[in-house]
Amino acid sequence: MWRVFGFLGTVITMAIGVYLYSQQVKTLTPGAGSGNAADFATIAGVKSDLIGIANAERGYLASEGKYASLDELVSGNYLSMKSERPPYIYGVELISGGFRATATRTTKGAPAQLWITESMQVQASD
Repeated sequence: MWRVFGFLGTVITMAIGVYLYSQQVKTLTPGAGSGNAADFATIAGVKSDLIGIANAERGYLASEGKYASLDELVSGNYLSMKSERPPYIYGVELISGGFRATATRTTKGAPAQLWITESMQVQASD
């Protein structure tokens, strides 16, 4: 009897995990129903770039004791990438005690902006 409850608990936990994952994927993918493989690849690349920028910020903080602008990261060889991945352009805002690296879409489409902070969580807005 306890094995049945254990199995049901595992199935319910997995179902909840799959549901939460699917909700997160919906918020970080291009417009619903677009199905364009190039858009999905671009979003994946942008997420990777944002994580790279955040890691460069961590490295800069460790060596310099502060966060840096995107230009400072590139000129200091903490980051070797372009400031854009069309149709997204990158930027870094320095805020008190932290940073916010953003990727802003220059054309119509979703997501309009993705960002990452020192929490290392990529987020999106339409």
